[in-house]
Amino acid sequence: MKRNTILAVAGVVVVAALGSYFLLTGQADKQTESNALEVQNIKQLVQDYSVGKLSARSASITSSQLIVDGDTADAKTYELPKDEFFVSIAPYVNQTHPCEIHSLTGCRGEMMEQEFQVNVTDAEGNTVLDQKMTSQANGFIDLWLPRDQTYRVQVSRDGQTAESKISTFDGDQTCITTLQLS
Repeated sequence: MKRNTILAVAGVVVVAALGSYFLLTGQADKQTESNALEVQNIKQLVQDYSVGKLSARSASITSSQLIVDGDTADAKTYELPKDEFFVSIAPYVNQTHPCEIHSLTGCRGEMMEQEFQVNVTDAEGNTVLDQKMTSQANGFIDLWLPRDQTYRVQVSRDGQTAESKISTFDGDQTCITTLQLS
């Protein structure tokens, strides 16, 4: 009887331990899902302000935060993904503006809704992005790049090309308005 009691208690401990393991594992999976959902939500929020789907008095994006000053007195700050950096590029031919921190609601580029070939390579020469992209109604091309790296960005259109080095470290520019096509 004593042996059966010990086995029964041991069985309960094992079941409890397994239950805790699955509970913890499930929680970890839910946390990972939640973080992934948060990243997608933040990226969608940035996109919605950038294309004018959402409005605000102002919405700007630093190297680490999306800062929204609502149409009412509400101001909200959202943390950006830890492993991705947002940068917005406005190629131009004739006219640009100086900018470091991109205003999703205020910055306007010269070349609106035009197709470009965009090529981004890392410091080792590996291609990170090489595709045709269309600038948005605000004249900017939005990119999410891996953080803490230096890149060479090349933008081409109709035989004209502009090239620049950018980096994605904390405090770096999120608005690139210096790519003059020639």
